Amino acid sequence: MLPIEKLEQLSRRYVELDDLLCQPSVLGDRNQLGRLNKERSEIEPVVQQFSRYRELLKKIKDDEEALGDPDLKELAQLELPELNEERGTLEKAIQLLLLPQDPNEKKNIILEIRGGEGGEEASLFAADLFRMYSRYAETQGWKIEVLSISESATGGIKECIALMTGKDVFAMMRFEGGVHRVQRVPATETQGRIHTSTATVAVLPEAEEVDVQLDEKDLDISIAASGGPGGQGVNTTNSAVQILHRPSGLIVKCQDERSQLKNKAKALKVLRSRLLDIEREKKEAAEAAERRGMVGTGERSSKIRTYNYPQNRVSDHRIRLTLNKLDRIIAGDLVELITALRTHRQAELLHLTSGTRPQPIGDGEDDA
Repeated sequence: MLPIEKLEQLSRRYVELDDLLCQPSVLGDRNQLGRLNKERSEIEPVVQQFSRYRELLKKIKDDEEALGDPDLKELAQLELPELNEERGTLEKAIQLLLLPQDPNEKKNIILEIRGGEGGEEASLFAADLFRMYSRYAETQGWKIEVLSISESATGGIKECIALMTGKDVFAMMRFEGGVHRVQRVPATETQGRIHTSTATVAVLPEAEEVDVQLDEKDLDISIAASGGPGGQGVNTTNSAVQILHRPSGLIVKCQDERSQLKNKAKALKVLRSRLLDIEREKKEAAEAAERRGMVGTGERSSKIRTYNYPQNRVSDHRIRLTLNKLDRIIAGDLVELITALRTHRQAELLHLTSGTRPQPIGDGEDDA
């Protein structure tokens, strides 16, 4: 059942906001104008859908009354099933719009990718994942800026930290955090045996200074010569910046820029985002009794996805979804995967109050 009283209150507020935004006193106050415009844009989608819902209820009522009219009965009998189906779809859409919004949904992200188990093959897989996300970002019109990268001798990635910016980046990428597993025959394997390797991905909402306040007294900042794989023209100036945050024990190092100031700024950005993510995980842990098993709880220790090259298959173990198009996915075609994960999370949120859980999206193989 929809909370009709709440929806009517939102509709009245929407009309009130329209009136306020026409008043000279508001138009002359940039701060108030921005605040009221933001509030209006936030409630506009649900108000519009509720307006459609009320019109639909009127049509259903008219058709139900028409059942008693011999001349209109047949037409009403044809229309009612379609109208009731549309009503169910609209009710679900409105319920989704009423769900509390994650304050991080609109944020940019810090993307961290590291090679895991599997030695050099794990580093090569980490590089594949970074290319995959880079290509997906390109299709979305997002930008990627590498903040720090450590490459392996064969062109893989030991660790890469990047800033990804654009519209709704965290909302779309939030479920990519976790352990990714690959099954394939490495280029160096002479016997043709399939090896299993892993890489870890962390997706952190970008923290602004207003989100996380850092006290200089809590920071140990050290400068060192930048380093990297040999033979690649390594910058040996004293520009690498390492920051230790004493209260948390977190250590961040950036060395990509030749400027100490730029490296320090990047390191502070990463540090703030990691601290914000810790707070986010604490909040989610506090809700774990209600949300246990939900996609996106931030548990990075679990294996979330397997990329099986011999079978051209990708399996997401959280929703038991298997797609036989690894070649397209690794090339950046993540739309189907990300849409499925977002849909599942919305279903989980809708079922929290009822005490039930939605069925997994698919019956994918779980390469255990």
